[in-house]
This record gives sequence, C-alpha cells and structure tokens, in this order.
Amino acid sequence: MPVTACSRSLPRQGLHDAMELWRLAAEGTVDYWSQAFGRPDRIALDALRFWSEVSTRRRPEWSTPNEIIGEWPIARLRDFTAGATDGVVPTLVLPPQAGHDSCIVDFTPEQSQMQTIREAGLTRALSLDWLGATPTTRDAGIDDYLDVIDQSIALLGGRVNLIGDCQGGWLATIYAALHPERVNTLTIAGAPIDFHSGEPLIHAWVEAMKLDFYRGLVSAGGGVLKGECMLAGFFALEPQAELSKHMHLLAGLGDAGFLARHHRFEDWYKHTQDIPGGFYLWIVEHLFRNNELLHGELEIQGERVDLSRIDCPVNLIAGAKDHITPPDQVYALGDVVSTPAGKIRRRLSDGGHLGLFMSHEALRTHWPPVLQHVREHSKLAAAASRSAR
Repeated sequence: MPVTACSRSLPRQGLHDAMELWRLAAEGTVDYWSQAFGRPDRIALDALRFWSEVSTRRRPEWSTPNEIIGEWPIARLRDFTAGATDGVVPTLVLPPQAGHDSCIVDFTPEQSQMQTIREAGLTRALSLDWLGATPTTRDAGIDDYLDVIDQSIALLGGRVNLIGDCQGGWLATIYAALHPERVNTLTIAGAPIDFHSGEPLIHAWVEAMKLDFYRGLVSAGGGVLKGECMLAGFFALEPQAELSKHMHLLAGLGDAGFLARHHRFEDWYKHTQDIPGGFYLWIVEHLFRNNELLHGELEIQGERVDLSRIDCPVNLIAGAKDHITPPDQVYALGDVVSTPAGKIRRRLSDGGHLGLFMSHEALRTHWPPVLQHVREHSKLAAAASRSAR
C-alpha cells in the first residue's frame, strides 16, 4: 500500500526491470510492424484507436445486483444475499483498499468473489464498499474503519464469517484479534501479516523513502494520499507489466472480445480514489515499517492487538507469483493464532496478487474448498446457537 508515485526505482530491481522493458518493447514492436507493414491507412487508424483506448476511462461498476443496507462517510455495506438464509452465518467481505474501487470482489459475472461465496451455500453474503477520501473524511483513522466493521457485524446479528482481501485482510485480522467472539471464521487472501518476510518490495520502498517522504505526499494532497500517486507506485513496482499490457493492446485492436476485457480491467485499475491521510500514514508507520501487528506491539485505543486471541478456523490464501504480498507474509498468521492446527488451511494459487480475488483459477480451484469449510463451520455454529436457545 505505501508504494507511491513520484518515487525513484530501487537499484536492485532497476536493471532487471530495464532489461525486461526493452525485451517487451522489442517483441511488441516487431509483432505489430510485421502485420502493419505496407499499410499506412491501418497505422493511422490504429494510432487513433490506441489513443482512444488508453485515454478513455469509465467508472467501474459492480456486476451482481445488490442492496445498500448501511452507509457511513467512509464506506457502504452492500448486501448480495440470495436464497434461503435460515441457519446461515452471514459472510462479510472486506475488499482491498489501495486507491481502487471495491468492486474488484464482483468484477464480472464470471469473475465474482461474491457469487463464488453464494454458490458455496453461504447465501447471506455481504461486502463493504470503501469510499474515496473527501475533505470531510481526510482525517479518518484506523478507529473509524474498525468501527464501520463493528457496526456492520451488529447489523448482521453480531457474528460473521469474515473474509479480507489484501488490505482488507490485515484489517479483518486486527478486528478478529480485538473481537474474537464476533468472528465465526477468518479467511484472508493476499494479506500481509508479517510485513517483512519473503521478498518484501513494499517494505524496501518504505525504508528507502523514509516517513517524511510519505508525510510530504499527504501534505501535497491536501491531507489525503491521492489515488493517482498510489497507481503510479504500482507501475513503478512492475513497469514491465504496464508496457506488456500496452503491447498486447496494440496487437489486439481488432479483437472485440479482447478489447471488452481490456476496457473492463482498465476502467477498474485506473479509476482511482483517494485514501485518508491519517489512515495511510498510520499504515506506513505501524505496519509496513515497524511490523507491529506480527510482533504483538500494535495498540489501538490503548488495547494491544494480540493475534493469539484468534481461535476460530483460519483460511490463508496466497499467490505463488504475488509480488505485492509474498506467500510467507500471508501464512505467518497461522503461526501466531491459537486456532488448532487442523483448522488452519493454506492454499497457494498459481497466479499473482489481483488474481487471488478475480481470476478464474483462484475462484474455481481455491476458493470453493475454502468456502466449503467455512460453510461446514457455519452449520455447526448455527446448530449450537439453536441448542442454546
């Protein structure tokens, strides 16, 4: 999350990235010109179409019909419930929050985490929808986000299956440690818990740029971290991916299906939203720099966040090619919770970071068995609740 625009490349990755950029550019150029040679009319038309594709953005949308049942200055609560809900513990998703719209968890009808949850029999499914920072909410902090989660769970009866993706994952983990009695199961995907393990590129950026740099960015943004700064930071982490995407776009201008998929992703990825400055700087200092969550040093409103208080079933999903959150950062949670070993499950997707939340491979192969375990524990919890009445 702290990686931002306006930054210099780290030396250790700079040479590799430069070589990869040159390779992609060369291959893409050869591929295109081999097809366009001798066709000046095509070249002119393609130039116009290419510019239109890279410069036109629409607001991203949620794919599945839903109802907003709660709203706060920093978030909305969206209800995707469909089908019978008797004996079903509600499932609440906390989406990523890194300068993009929360609808990544409901990307398309075929790539929807929310629909995958419902298809697993968890019919009472809901998601928070993080709102971009405004002058009114620029000072929102961790307390405000935890309060929204708490109020959402209260609306849903006081106990939920909590699922957190990326930033939503460490937020869900913090909440579960503070309120273990309200979390029936905890599932995190691509969420850093040990922010320094693996090959933590983002931690390296934080160390290289120092806190004053990030404070300056927030100050320059009028008290918020501008979404476009966050987006540029992601480009800086993996510049070859952005160039490769443009090379594929140039070669695929005549493919309507490809263009539709390109539109959909780019509308989401490049439609940015701002992050409250206080919240952002708290994350950079306490999590990415000091790694306080894992070490039991994190305090919120005077209370220590003790991960050993978590004793519910825990599911950990990581991506083998995730350069944002290496698997070790996710799996670290399993070593510090009090959950019995037999109720801690680890899954490794073949893909990268975003693929954990919206790829066909993750949604069809890895999420269904995880959600089946969540469903089974939900049945047990519902049965125990009925017996206690």
